[in-house]
Amino acid sequence: MLTAIVDYESGNLHSAQKAFERVAREQGAGEVIVTADPDTVRRCDRVVLPGDGAFPACRRALFDHSGLFEAIEETVIGQGRPFMGICIGMQMMASRGLEYEQTPGFDWIGGEVVRIAPADTSLKVPHMGWNDLVIDGPHPVLEGISTGDHAYFVHSYHFRVADSAHLLAHCDYGGPVTAIVGRDNMLGTQFHPEKSQATGLRLIANFLTWRP
Repeated sequence: MLTAIVDYESGNLHSAQKAFERVAREQGAGEVIVTADPDTVRRCDRVVLPGDGAFPACRRALFDHSGLFEAIEETVIGQGRPFMGICIGMQMMASRGLEYEQTPGFDWIGGEVVRIAPADTSLKVPHMGWNDLVIDGPHPVLEGISTGDHAYFVHSYHFRVADSAHLLAHCDYGGPVTAIVGRDNMLGTQFHPEKSQATGLRLIANFLTWRP
């Protein structure tokens, strides 16, 4: 079993790598590697796509790596292998992003990435720090995770899904803010599971043993 964390030079992958490696050892879930090699992505059993910064910059960085997105899409969409997008890696699953400019996403899950607009104007953007999850729908990767469990967020934009069936969890920040999306073999978290302590480690463990 091989899990690939995709490195397209858009964020510090050290903490994600350590968290996934730790859980993989504990679960007997095989090897975790960090790679930018399309052929390695094609032969992996699971794909993790992190991302830090702004949607347009992350998308450009990914597509600047020749053949890398095509390998991800072939593996995830063509072969149906489990996928997890983290932060901007989750946002890029959308139809488009509206950060600074309109930028096309992968269009794997319908919807758009919009700026958080808290109804309470005393709440600052970015949304940064710990917040409680509200579970909107069951999913195997959410087993053992409940409404009220904490996750760690750092973001100014969130994924407004077109179909509520694809919204698995949200949090409240002057209104609902998307926390987890998913469909078929694909899952995305706006928060950072590698920084979310028990909640994040449980989610990673569930992902590494998920067989959609």
